[in-house]
Amino acid sequence: MRVVLQRSKEASVTIGGSVCGAIEHGFVLLVGLTHDDTDADAEYAAKKIAGLRLFEDEEGKMNRSIGETGGQVLSISQFTLYGDSRKGRRPSFIEAARPEHAEPLYDHFNEQLRSHGLTVETGRFGAMMDVALVNDGPVTLIIESK
Repeated sequence: MRVVLQRSKEASVTIGGSVCGAIEHGFVLLVGLTHDDTDADAEYAAKKIAGLRLFEDEEGKMNRSIGETGGQVLSISQFTLYGDSRKGRRPSFIEAARPEHAEPLYDHFNEQLRSHGLTVETGRFGAMMDVALVNDGPVTLIIESK
């Protein structure tokens, strides 16, 4: 499992001209899954993300978690995170999990984030989406379960 996390001041996802998910401040998560990812991988990533201290405290140090700041999560499925562009000009996506494996696991990941007390908005699995965000910092991390 691979998650690109971006701290944001605001973000939204639009499908076909309609906003289907939006947050004020928090994290935008681009979530990629591969064939051998399991529920345990999703649970690990959710716990890690919920506990990361990436927001400033009163002294300006990154010392507060998303839950401590009342932040929200915008979670977007993104199979292209497992694209391999080492050969040729067209990336290979054979490492990305098939939808029948990835979608339930993506849903489980989002439920795990909610179980940590986070508000989670999402796009729609497999849809073409327009994602807008105001990156805060910028602060960007890559979380991998393996």
